[in-house]
Amino acid sequence: MTRKLFIATLGTETNSFAALPTGDRLFEETCLFRRGSYGDHPPVFAAPLVVWRRRAGERGWQVIEGLCAFAMPAGPTVGRIYRQYRDEILADLRANLPVDAVLLSLHGAMVADGHDQAEAELVEAVRGVVGPDVPIGVELDLHANVGQRMLEHATVVVLFKEYPHTDIPDRAEEVFTLVADALEHRTRPVMAAVDCRTIGVFHTTREPMRGFVDRLRALEGRDGILSVSAIHGFPWADVADMGSKILVIADGDAAKARAVAARLAREFYALRAATQPSYLTLDEAMARAAAHGSAPPLVLADVADNAGGGAASDSTYVLEALLHQGIGDVALGMVWDPMAVRIACELGVGGRTALRLGGKLGPFSGGPLDLEITVTGLRPNALIGFAGAKKGSQRAGDMAALRIETAAGPVDVVCNTLRAQCASTDCFTHVGIDPATKRVVVVKSMQHFHAAFAPLAAEVLYVAAAGALMPDFGALPYRKADRRQWPLVDDPFA
Repeated sequence: MTRKLFIATLGTETNSFAALPTGDRLFEETCLFRRGSYGDHPPVFAAPLVVWRRRAGERGWQVIEGLCAFAMPAGPTVGRIYRQYRDEILADLRANLPVDAVLLSLHGAMVADGHDQAEAELVEAVRGVVGPDVPIGVELDLHANVGQRMLEHATVVVLFKEYPHTDIPDRAEEVFTLVADALEHRTRPVMAAVDCRTIGVFHTTREPMRGFVDRLRALEGRDGILSVSAIHGFPWADVADMGSKILVIADGDAAKARAVAARLAREFYALRAATQPSYLTLDEAMARAAAHGSAPPLVLADVADNAGGGAASDSTYVLEALLHQGIGDVALGMVWDPMAVRIACELGVGGRTALRLGGKLGPFSGGPLDLEITVTGLRPNALIGFAGAKKGSQRAGDMAALRIETAAGPVDVVCNTLRAQCASTDCFTHVGIDPATKRVVVVKSMQHFHAAFAPLAAEVLYVAAAGALMPDFGALPYRKADRRQWPLVDDPFA
């Protein structure tokens, strides 16, 4: 039987405390395509759509692909832009009715002016268009803030299991299978979510989170359990649904889904302290860097200035400390400074000048640094890999390598024109820097760098310098988020 699917993407990860607004220009620079116009070179944000088109094609099903819009994380999306994209998806859907199913790739932490539940609102509107019986499958980033509104209107919701997000296509496969099975009456999915009352950062690359995710996976496909997701939440989104949850999809048994979710939520809560990364202060990080010998490098993650979480990626705190401490043989990337890149391009490789670098967007950026630099590498229109991917799929704009000579050896700083986190060694090798040969490598990323950089590192350390993603949740000025969560309170269940 020929089926017709409608698929689309809309999302971003909104940092409520970031200064940079999310508008149409940021969507255009990151990912904005219509009807599959990305062709044979899809961006990472279109990966679920590519999977769904392939799976449907294998069955001879028709696919209508609507908007594919995703923005690099920043501050709240301009309300007018969100409504424009939402309404475009709905108009495309109406124009292609009837459809047998709808598959949506969203983020889950998108906030627009006047729309705190932007993506849940979209799912609700889609349900209003297709009616109560058409399956709606949704794939989300695990840093989603998921509430009852989305769960009420979607048929299945599946989140990434891995952080770094190395499993985006795998979860798209899962969404397709769950929806296809429901469509063909092989299963009757029901969902239940239980609040863990915990906020934090949960790396799946180490214990105890690694074992917890493996236990979730082992439950799937057994005893009527179809899918299990750990919703990490995005703590820098000041919305009512912010926080971690366990989501279970069972085959026709809502009580079982609820019971399994409740058991896993208790387990997640019990692991809360042990799962959190160990952060160094800036002074502690500099002491470790000064004591480190030659390659393989010490990798320092500047987590608070991570563009992937909405920060500007132009802070100078770590660079200034390295120079002040006289630590050389360093590679640092990527600093978002379009003007510095423009000047470097004008000079060309080998050019030298006095340059004011970074520190431009606001108080979280630190002060600009006045430096003598030599341009050592240039790369126009760069594509970089994501979370260990070998093939570049994320736009970084033009890139420039700027060398600062110090008595202890060179400090090589990579700047770029389209804000992107340093999630791939491409961020250095594209401009002629081999990070594996350096004494110290600084990456502006929270965890997505890990898949690419951990294999070449002597050690990986997480540095909590100042920035828009400082991991001090008690210091964040929440107004809408529920504060009855650990670590904001010692016992949120009291």
